[in-house]
Amino acid sequence: MKYYIISGEASGDLHASNLMRELKALDKDAHFRAWGGDLMEAQGAHLVKHYRDLAFMGFTEVLMNIRTILRNIDFCKKDILQNRPDVLILIDYPGFNLRIAEFAKENGIKVFYYISPQIWAWKQSRVHKIKKIVDRMFVILPFEKDFYKRFDYQVDFVGHPLLDAVENYSSSMPLELPVEKPIIAILPGSRKQEVSVMLPLMLSMRKHYSNYQFVIAGAPSLSKEFYAPFLAGSDIPMVFGQTYQLLKQSKAALVTSGTATLETALFGVPEVVCYKGGKVSYLIARQLIKVKFISLVNLIMDKEIVKELIQDELNEKNLKLELDKLLEGNSREEMIRSYVELKMKLGGAGASRKTAELMLSYLKV
Repeated sequence: MKYYIISGEASGDLHASNLMRELKALDKDAHFRAWGGDLMEAQGAHLVKHYRDLAFMGFTEVLMNIRTILRNIDFCKKDILQNRPDVLILIDYPGFNLRIAEFAKENGIKVFYYISPQIWAWKQSRVHKIKKIVDRMFVILPFEKDFYKRFDYQVDFVGHPLLDAVENYSSSMPLELPVEKPIIAILPGSRKQEVSVMLPLMLSMRKHYSNYQFVIAGAPSLSKEFYAPFLAGSDIPMVFGQTYQLLKQSKAALVTSGTATLETALFGVPEVVCYKGGKVSYLIARQLIKVKFISLVNLIMDKEIVKELIQDELNEKNLKLELDKLLEGNSREEMIRSYVELKMKLGGAGASRKTAELMLSYLKV
């Protein structure tokens, strides 16, 4: 069967690659053409475009790059028609993927959506469009099934694929670091503009904690050269492709909002969630977003489990205050206990296999 898969960022590359692995196990004639990343390519996808060329974040950046985005959309439509897949599988990335879904539906191509756009947070009206253009939706957050049910749209809750990724992680090799001190992990994001804002703030903590070593998790989509100006004159270690290994050894973490907040929690690492965007983008988002939290951990638990420092609250003083709480004392233990409940809410292991089985069953109908 011919699969055309579109993912626009690093987390989507991970989840799509795991789904591809399961589809290959069930469909010996599987052929994949994709927009994604290195992990999808390693699973055998013919990569049309890499997600590093697609990741535009925030209202202002999207406007600045609108011509590139429109060219990508036009190219994608032509490529789909030329290759006529049996199914188009979309991974999150709604601004791009919903346009492609509409086009595919108009041209008689079956559309599956794996990992729902966060329309429950903003633009809830998009649900009406999704009902018309998406044949099957596979959701990974427990509250999403009830959200869609309110709009009379039946979706499949398959559990969260990060449970599998974390539980299957088996490396016992410790990181090779210059000193033997407890580790505070820094996960500053995967896009250039967010790293440029977050990393200097996160690194400002180093002078307050001489008994700890800070280690940066580099994003696979960014080069070492990009990080060099932020590390000039320092000996702070940095790892690429070893984020899980880093989390496994860390006592606490400073994490930019996104999928990494959930990964950190699943490894049982107490964290402070950080986010600061452009002023214009933030003001627009504050008017539109309908949820109380920005981190997946708090959204899933529907209460504050991890501290979120957003926009003006994200400063050196507050960051130190929250990090102090995590390194010793009751706040640390309470957070770790809450992580156990979080895992139970996520629906158990096997999300990728379950999704692959459902997709193939729907394709045979």
